[in-house]
Amino acid sequence: MSSINLPLILTLAVLITGLVWLFDALVLSRPRKAKLAAVEKQFAGMSLETEHQREVFEEAKAVATKEPLLVEYSKSFFPVLFIVFFLRSFLVEPFQIPSGSMIPTLEVGDFILVNKFAYGVRAPVLNKEIIPIGKPERGDVMVFFPPHQPETYYIKRVIGLPGDQVSYNNHVLSINGKVIEEKLVAELPAGAPVLRMVTENIDGKEFTAYKHIQPSRLSVRGSWVVPEGHYFMMGDNRDNSLDSREWLYVSEDAIVGKAFAVWMHWEKFLSIPSFDHVGVIK
Repeated sequence: MSSINLPLILTLAVLITGLVWLFDALVLSRPRKAKLAAVEKQFAGMSLETEHQREVFEEAKAVATKEPLLVEYSKSFFPVLFIVFFLRSFLVEPFQIPSGSMIPTLEVGDFILVNKFAYGVRAPVLNKEIIPIGKPERGDVMVFFPPHQPETYYIKRVIGLPGDQVSYNNHVLSINGKVIEEKLVAELPAGAPVLRMVTENIDGKEFTAYKHIQPSRLSVRGSWVVPEGHYFMMGDNRDNSLDSREWLYVSEDAIVGKAFAVWMHWEKFLSIPSFDHVGVIK
């Protein structure tokens, strides 16, 4: 997903606009208050009976209290930026799916919502857990930063927990020696290679995956032991997903949140948004 560091940009925007607002309140506003007091003193002896007199008084007050443009913009944007910052940092963050590594669960162009506190409340930008709440479970769909691209958002399914032994040989997934059985749903002759649509069930969580008839390089043979504090991730589009089979494990410090819903599908800018794929992510 996007490599733009939005949390950092948003944090800086909130910090800058907030500091400008605070500096204005403590320092810059004093001369304006003095000018306003002088205007009110000047007009104190006037009756302001006519419309013209009242307009002159209001215009004089407006001139006296006029804020610098930067202060005006900061006061306007800070509340909005702070609300967005709070929501994205601690509650829910939206993302768009740019690749097909999670097909058929998530399609290119899906807009998803990610629960930011499911795996603990984390400090913005630093991404360090400050309030423990929960831990990833096998079968969860999780957003994270992979070890080879620590500033790029990725989304995959949690397959292995800390300490798990994971093996994937010729499309047969085993976790701690237990084979995860698959059920064939359909064969999709979409050109070459032919795809198999199957369902798998990990710890009671059933989901659909795509597998080629002929396993790809990453699906032929592999065995891993997940280190403490790390997770093993795989895409549901098993032969078209670069995941932990390629770049190994995801650290707890790289977790962003749990993907839980699709709220819109919009693949291209000039296309029409669709809501046919809306629902809970399984």
